Amino acid sequence: MTDLQTRLAASTAAIRSKWAATPQVGIILGSGLAELADAVSEPVVIETKSLPHFAQSTAPGHIGRLVCGRIGQHSVVIQQGRAHAYEGYSFDEVAYPVRVMHALGVRTLILTNAAGAVNPDYRVGDVVLLSDHINLMFGNPLTGPNDDALGPRFPDMCDAYDVPLRKLATDVARSVTNRIHSGVYVAMLGPNYETRAEYRMVRRLGGDVVGMSTVPENIAARYCGMRVLGLSIVSNLADDVANGHSVIANVSHAEPVVRRIVTGVLERLT
Repeated sequence: MTDLQTRLAASTAAIRSKWAATPQVGIILGSGLAELADAVSEPVVIETKSLPHFAQSTAPGHIGRLVCGRIGQHSVVIQQGRAHAYEGYSFDEVAYPVRVMHALGVRTLILTNAAGAVNPDYRVGDVVLLSDHINLMFGNPLTGPNDDALGPRFPDMCDAYDVPLRKLATDVARSVTNRIHSGVYVAMLGPNYETRAEYRMVRRLGGDVVGMSTVPENIAARYCGMRVLGLSIVSNLADDVANGHSVIANVSHAEPVVRRIVTGVLERLT
């Protein structure tokens, strides 16, 4: 058994000692979206600090716990507060909860985040269904020795965000809000927000929104063969002065819309 397999066995055993169900869907909540976990019925809440090998988030708005239970017909595990590379964690540590979700049984992953908009057609509070991403973090959770039992050495990323899931989410979202877009997410390391020149660069590269998360988790999920749906909530515009408190506040206002989209997707998911 490799070191990674040993770590995964310890983490999953700790979770299963508190919650015995097998989840089909995993959800990772971005800044300002913690209340979405209230949609879970019969919740079992597990503090991530009690779980071996889990990195602990220090970012505002990231509580640091798993909420396990059901949304509709699906058994789900929700990560309420993620770790980020800018906190000093390796990309492997950032993506580790995704590997744990897969080991528990998750095969569909929903990633959410707060993101700054560089597309001039976007407004604060808009929801962006991710069609693709660009990794400008200059790091990857798959570097180092590969365990062929867990995934391929060279995973394909042409279908980073599942097309049928995006179509389903688009149909649901259009019944909820008229402020819905399809766009490309650009990941930067952070923790500082981008300069005006960097915002212009992101736009010229083909990006629509920019943030500091999601891509390492997506890479790990696709490596494991999971289907991924990504949603960005526009927290600020490129020409605005942003700070962590305003980002959380702006996204929190959009949380009810995001909750309706996510629960609507799960209602129709087969």
